[in-house]
Amino acid sequence: MARRTDRPHRPRLRPGTRRTLCVLAFTAAALLPAQASPAAPIPSAGSRPGPCADRIRPASQMTVEPCDTPARIIDKAAHTVPTKGQLAWQRREITAFTHFGMNTFTNREWGSGTEDEKLFDVSGPARPDIDQWMRAYRAAGARQVMLTAKHHDGFVLYPTRYSPHSVAASPGRPDVVGAYVRAARKAGLKVGIYLSPSDGAELPHAWHARWVEEIRAKQAEGKPLSLPERVALEDGDRAPRGLGRFGNGSPVTSRTLPTLVPGDDRAAAVRSGRLPVLHIRADDYDAYYLNQVYELFTQYGPIDELWLDGANPWSDSGITQRYGVAQWFQVIHRLSPDTVVFAGPQGARWVGNENGVARESEWSVTPSAADPWTVQAGGLPHDSTDPDIGSRARLLAPTTKYLQWYPAEADVSLRPGWFHHPAERPKSPAQLLALYEKSVGRNAVLLLNVPPARNGRIDAADVASLTAFGTAVHRIYGTDLRTAGPGPYTFDRLGLAEDIRYGQRVERFAVRARSGGRWRTIATGTTIGYRRILALPAPVTAEAVRVEVRQARGRPRLLPVTLHAAGR
Repeated sequence: MARRTDRPHRPRLRPGTRRTLCVLAFTAAALLPAQASPAAPIPSAGSRPGPCADRIRPASQMTVEPCDTPARIIDKAAHTVPTKGQLAWQRREITAFTHFGMNTFTNREWGSGTEDEKLFDVSGPARPDIDQWMRAYRAAGARQVMLTAKHHDGFVLYPTRYSPHSVAASPGRPDVVGAYVRAARKAGLKVGIYLSPSDGAELPHAWHARWVEEIRAKQAEGKPLSLPERVALEDGDRAPRGLGRFGNGSPVTSRTLPTLVPGDDRAAAVRSGRLPVLHIRADDYDAYYLNQVYELFTQYGPIDELWLDGANPWSDSGITQRYGVAQWFQVIHRLSPDTVVFAGPQGARWVGNENGVARESEWSVTPSAADPWTVQAGGLPHDSTDPDIGSRARLLAPTTKYLQWYPAEADVSLRPGWFHHPAERPKSPAQLLALYEKSVGRNAVLLLNVPPARNGRIDAADVASLTAFGTAVHRIYGTDLRTAGPGPYTFDRLGLAEDIRYGQRVERFAVRARSGGRWRTIATGTTIGYRRILALPAPVTAEAVRVEVRQARGRPRLLPVTLHAAGR
């Protein structure tokens, strides 16, 4: 509950912390002027500047030097800024996630990789109405969509040249990825692709046979089985449908992207230079994975976000694949430098739960214990689920070697499962609105999964919920109440924002409202970032408001406060 007073509260600040008071009235938009944070003195002519004497300049990634003082590290954090791709990604606010694939037709959440490709049958009446998907996504307010081109089962939704386990072996050879991308662009939506690094179809066959026998013995002993074990047991003695490349211990050798196959239709384009040639060093599985990355970017690009799931369902059973992620990131950047890579450098990070809820203090500037270009999940020196990701204490910890702009993506499914299951029902519009306010309204992007059904359409109940949700967001947040004319105004929601082109700097703030000539505090908070929505416990009527920034890492760049009413 916000503390209410008759006079502005003047808290005592920690040494070295500046106070910024920014007044945002209903009739004016006050944008603070630019002011650089204190930096080290400029060295005199003829001297050789060291790493801790150079002026700090804005960048998406900063190195923390051994000679950096705590004040200089915080100043570096204040000057850590998004890339062009990250900025555009954040402004899209909502991405609609499409889990569609083999699991849709087997009524599973996780597949085994042994399923017959013919089970994926989208011919005839089941042909996907992907334009209907896009209409539903747009109705919810999504500006980007993302398709599971390959889930953990390894079934590929486009006719890849590199695996027998794809739609090329399904009835009608449907290129679902191609149809999805075309429909999204026709609808004016940006496009993301989910390409699971884990791949059940590529499990080595001999290992898989032994594993199934171990699962049977485990079941006979009455021991509980994991979801991957239960699925493998259901499919019995069927072998994985791929070529056994996942965790097979193959050597790392020199390879070329694209690796041309017999009769490859890209050969002439490669020879002429119309398609790039990349030289890599990889084992069998990494070469397979990167060839698929190459296919996706060169055949379906531009790709605005690439989602690299971190799941590895077989690691506890004795097999894993060590991904060469540093090379993955290099290849992706070479093919598409503005693509936001989930769990990659200059990308986005997992918010830490699958509930679609961001932290009350959600920092886009995070520490890293290693160069983010060499590790998956950004090199966070602590777990992604930790309640504190980017505080001063985290930044100044001895484990911090780098700083990077690494914003949160909050994933959640409209239904209990990620894939469509007929018995499940969608979340209500009110639940979705609450998730929007706790994700987008807490400096994150909402990744909302909406799974199509086996009949190739999004269920009518799902469409109704999405449409009502999108209508509510537009009604409440589409306009500022001040546009209706002179105040006073009655509101129960406040919208705050920093101009994140210049970074994220606010650490603590208060919002005060004037009514009848008296000021009182109506809300307090910590971070702001791209957007902060404050839901008030009761409506407030006031002639003016002001935002007091009580602690910051540098001079904030605030955008105008906006007023909204959810109850009208």
